[in-house]
Amino acid sequence: MKKIAILVLITLVMAGTLMAGGSKDAPAGGGAGAGPFPGKIAIISSDVSQNEEEYRAAEYLVKKYGADKVTVVMWPTNFMAEQEQMVTIASRLAADRDIKALIINQSVPGTNPAVDKFKETRDDVFIVYCTPQENPPDVARRANLVLMPNELDMGPAMVKQAKKQGAKVFVHYSFPRHMSQPLLSGRRDLIRQTCATEGIQFVDATAPDPTGDSGVTGAQQFILEDVPRMVARYGKDTAFFSTNCSMQIPLIKASFDGGAIYPQPCCPSPYHGFPSALGIGSGEGLPDINWMINETKKVLATKNGQGRFSTWPVPASMTWTNAGAEYAIKWIKGEVPKTGIDDKALADCMSAYIKEVVGANVDAQMIAHSEGGQTFNNFKLILMGYLDY
Repeated sequence: MKKIAILVLITLVMAGTLMAGGSKDAPAGGGAGAGPFPGKIAIISSDVSQNEEEYRAAEYLVKKYGADKVTVVMWPTNFMAEQEQMVTIASRLAADRDIKALIINQSVPGTNPAVDKFKETRDDVFIVYCTPQENPPDVARRANLVLMPNELDMGPAMVKQAKKQGAKVFVHYSFPRHMSQPLLSGRRDLIRQTCATEGIQFVDATAPDPTGDSGVTGAQQFILEDVPRMVARYGKDTAFFSTNCSMQIPLIKASFDGGAIYPQPCCPSPYHGFPSALGIGSGEGLPDINWMINETKKVLATKNGQGRFSTWPVPASMTWTNAGAEYAIKWIKGEVPKTGIDDKALADCMSAYIKEVVGANVDAQMIAHSEGGQTFNNFKLILMGYLDY
């Protein structure tokens, strides 16, 4: 795949082509006794209504290392209104002296004060933020490691992907809470600029915040009703994107039903939104990724959706949890420096996970976040090429 040019950030590591084989079920790893390490790790996950993959990534690690080695808790569903509960969750984890690493996915608003409370009594724990939604410099000062998609460069890449898929209009759905985050608003501005360069009409659309009064259900219903209106107004060659995880299922479904274009989910992955939106799979857990991709292609072909839907070939949010946990385990075992980040070791952790679950070539770049003339070497941004359906 063609590498995406990095315009404003410094390239630190480039993870090359990775190969893997697939199986019917996501691999369980070596079992509860595999890869022993002192103490245990804790994972704070979003609940399944926000992003099932984040919970399944935690579940994957429990299956791999055992419940005695991996503790999993979830943020409250309405985290914006229950941030005191987030602090309580962190305090309870801090009281467990066996915990040597804390992986948080997603690091939603309110994570920073929760981590501050955690660190009041525990400064000996390796802390990983995944997809943080608070001010990047503040996040970088609290976490040992931060992992998230390269949101800024993702913007132009997404527009170019949409143009390749035939888009003449690009609709960007978000809401004020997300647009208050510098990386997400900065990406929106880059999307707008790239649309102008590529000759695509940009539409900045406001949707309800799923953490607001209407909740997740209201936000999803809005998307189901608004996408057909947008298609009626602008035509089928309209690409749709939303910044929110819970909106992806209705956005995929409405785009598919309306014959529109969907360049990628907010958290790129073959799993994110596609199974539920297209009626694929059943039962507990996530199916084999190759099977999922093939089934998605079959369903999209029933309404001439080929070439108009895409995503990353790797489940991004699951990769962050697993790579962060594996790097933290290396830290616990003294295999990486106690301060700073060993970029090669981190890339190897990502590669090892991807090799377990992906049966295709994956081309990726990892860079450090820069802001205000400062580079945060512990804040890693990852960008991958597209899987075209």
